[in-house]
Amino acid sequence: MRPTTAVPSPDQQPVTLELLAEKKRRGVPIVMVTAYDFPSAQMIEDSGVIDLVLAGDTGAEMVLGYDSTTPVSLDEMLVMTAAVRRGLHTPLLIGDLPFGSYESSDEQAVRTAHRLVKQGGADVVKLERAGASLSRVRAIVRAGIPVMGHLGLTPQTETALGGRRVQGRSAAKAGQLLADARALVDAGCFAIVFEAVPAVVATAVSARLPVPTIGIGAGAGTDGQVLVWHDLLGLYEWRPRFAKAYATLRPDISQALSSYASEVRSRSFPAPEHFYNIDANELREFFAELDE
Repeated sequence: MRPTTAVPSPDQQPVTLELLAEKKRRGVPIVMVTAYDFPSAQMIEDSGVIDLVLAGDTGAEMVLGYDSTTPVSLDEMLVMTAAVRRGLHTPLLIGDLPFGSYESSDEQAVRTAHRLVKQGGADVVKLERAGASLSRVRAIVRAGIPVMGHLGLTPQTETALGGRRVQGRSAAKAGQLLADARALVDAGCFAIVFEAVPAVVATAVSARLPVPTIGIGAGAGTDGQVLVWHDLLGLYEWRPRFAKAYATLRPDISQALSSYASEVRSRSFPAPEHFYNIDANELREFFAELDE
């Protein structure tokens, strides 16, 4: 039987915003990963150890083959988010607003957020930057959808930032990071991701915010951490400095493909245990018809 939609374990309760806030208050680290498809979501669900799952626009690079996150469309994001939803029950699912889907107006941002929730099955949404995004956050929250912010290195605008560089390395920029984070909280964000920020800055800012912070390349002083699925599993040979591979699956996959090809070419696969059978009488009748 093929895998089916996730079924919750009786002892697993869905992660809520209240639970995340409680983890912040108690100092319990929050665990977040990205996912872009059904089998990945199922494995995350089965593990029973993940709090947050981001159906992120990094799927543009990780699974769709784009050279950055900016080309991915809302329709592509909806396909990936919905696939993750079908495999996930317990962790909170975050839908990522892709570049070009929320910047034009509050109305556009709300429409995009509604689609990610209604069609993609996301519980909440995430968007990048402060500035003009503050108005978008307020509008989406007023529409009844919780919002996660994203500061520091914001990949959707990496060109304007001078590339994928560490952010907040001067006193002025670190101060601006804190100001932007406070503005996002005031606008209604329930949590904020800090990406590629000096550890000491991220720690200081996190301690001054009432909402959970999630770090990626921001040291150990944030309230939680996020890793990209493909980095965590070692599915690509290259990964950012701040990523850690907890497995090295790419060579294993390559070896599996080589073994498969070798067995096909030697005709050792498929073996009898992989065959389907036919009733002997039916088989005789079939061959008799062939002979005629």
